[in-house]
Amino acid sequence: MVITVVLIYLIRLFQIQILDTRYRNSADNNALYYRTVYPTRGVIYDRKGRMIVGNQPSFDVMVVTRNIKDLDTLAFCSTLDITRDFFDSRMADIRNLRKNPGYSSYTEQVFMAQLSFNEVSDLRENLYRFNGFSINQRQQRKYNYEAAAHLLGDLGEVSKTEIENDGWYTQGDVIGKQGVEKYYETQLRGEKGTEILLKDAYGRIQGSYYDGEFDKAAVPGRNLSLGLDIELQMLGEKLMQHKIGSIVAIEPKTGEILCMVSAPSFNPSELSGRQRSEHYQELAARHDKPLLNRTIQGTYPPGSTFKTSQALTFLQEGIIDTRTQYPCTGGFVFRGLRVGCHAHSSPLSLNFAIATSCNGYFCWGYYYMIGAYKYGTPQKALTVWKDYMVDMGFGYALGVDLPGEARGMIPNSDYYDRHYNKSWNGLTTISNAIGQGEVTLTPLQIANLGATIANRGYYITPHVVRSVEGVDSLDSAYVTRHYVNVDKKNYEIVVKGMRQSVIDGTCRSADNDNYLVCGKTGTAQNRGKDHSVFMGFAPMDDPQIAIAVYVENGGFGATYGVPIGALMMEQYITGGLSEESKEKVELYSNRVIDYGEEER
Repeated sequence: MVITVVLIYLIRLFQIQILDTRYRNSADNNALYYRTVYPTRGVIYDRKGRMIVGNQPSFDVMVVTRNIKDLDTLAFCSTLDITRDFFDSRMADIRNLRKNPGYSSYTEQVFMAQLSFNEVSDLRENLYRFNGFSINQRQQRKYNYEAAAHLLGDLGEVSKTEIENDGWYTQGDVIGKQGVEKYYETQLRGEKGTEILLKDAYGRIQGSYYDGEFDKAAVPGRNLSLGLDIELQMLGEKLMQHKIGSIVAIEPKTGEILCMVSAPSFNPSELSGRQRSEHYQELAARHDKPLLNRTIQGTYPPGSTFKTSQALTFLQEGIIDTRTQYPCTGGFVFRGLRVGCHAHSSPLSLNFAIATSCNGYFCWGYYYMIGAYKYGTPQKALTVWKDYMVDMGFGYALGVDLPGEARGMIPNSDYYDRHYNKSWNGLTTISNAIGQGEVTLTPLQIANLGATIANRGYYITPHVVRSVEGVDSLDSAYVTRHYVNVDKKNYEIVVKGMRQSVIDGTCRSADNDNYLVCGKTGTAQNRGKDHSVFMGFAPMDDPQIAIAVYVENGGFGATYGVPIGALMMEQYITGGLSEESKEKVELYSNRVIDYGEEER
């Protein structure tokens, strides 16, 4: 019996002193204070090494609830310029295990986050009066340019779900919510450190524990270099003032995104710091949806820019060649169906059809492909057609390194079988030929089409970040060429047609004496006024930039799309604008499009 009792005591003592950490933690917390040391978040640079996003000091008011003693609540609230109701509500949230799963009365909790130096200066002087409270310094984002808000993204306080999904975070921490900040969160955030401080019997800090021997240093986040040209970005945002739409520019050889303009936009500083929530609600309430990143989340009919993909498909499948001519007497007219077109000579060949953006030519080509005998049925023919479209980067997300990318729409035979009870043909789906009907693309996909044509048959997945500090290479998707199943010689034919469009076609205003421009306009039909679209690249034989411009309700492609695209290409290729072009910038940036209820 004695041996049994001794064994029971030994086992219980082993459990208490070795296995169960509660008592050890309690003793430690009475004597030691573990302060989290927040790492410096990675800095973001543009392609020329200009710092776009940096950091500035920010302060968090922290609390260890167990150490609150004899608190003069009114004095504390007055010092921080907060109400008693806010204090009570915040303390209740901190102690609420459902809202704050990591809560412990022994550990630091965030009472208020991201305060400025002025906001905490009074508290610093009176901190000795408020047992249990302390101040931690960290950083908040500082934006050096009032541009690229959608691309860069923003930081916000972590949610309960985000804390549950990643143990790195505790309540009050910030996390990337959109854009680059979200996609590259783990690289940017760094690693937290810990500072161990010694407390006396009254909970007062006496200094470092063992002179900091057991402290863990914070590891700064990794810096990012973007493909973005911030000057090009700012020019694009200026040109898109008073308009809704987007501009996307890509370096064809690398797939690096040179600019990504979504209009309307906002100052990225508005979503930084304590006022983020208030400003976010204001932006979210606006009817023109400035928070929507239209470059990757807006899906639109591509209009006549899509005709280049049709030309490539028809050439590769042998439906047409450079000698093929089709009639266009005011448009495509067949069996009671009419697709209108503007006046030009008829019949016409492919080169002239691209230059003049002829609807009739491409409708005939599509009709003959879907009805071609070699495919057997319209369903099989459309499947072949759809496979070309997917191969060119349509119908699915391209995989850009930003969250929330939309896929657009390329209809397949099952879609039409369901809607037309399997009774359909090339006439039923003729709108596909001219980028209307069910077909929708994102502006990024339209720009990527331009990059693919510029490269004569391949593209590299468009990406924003060109390098990450300390990382040898990017994801393989951002360095690997994706070759389209279309011969290079067929791309050369389309390039000539796009060049002809600039010489004497619908893109004449994009012509430049210093380099050769290739382009394609689009006038996308809409329930209200048509959308103005342009897709092009330059220089013709050594492409440095491919671009897509989409101005909602802007009318003809030549009205807004072409001149805006031309100014953007000039800025990037020459490094500046001529005096004449600067005057055009002022002209187009001050033009206002009236968006009535129908367009909205």
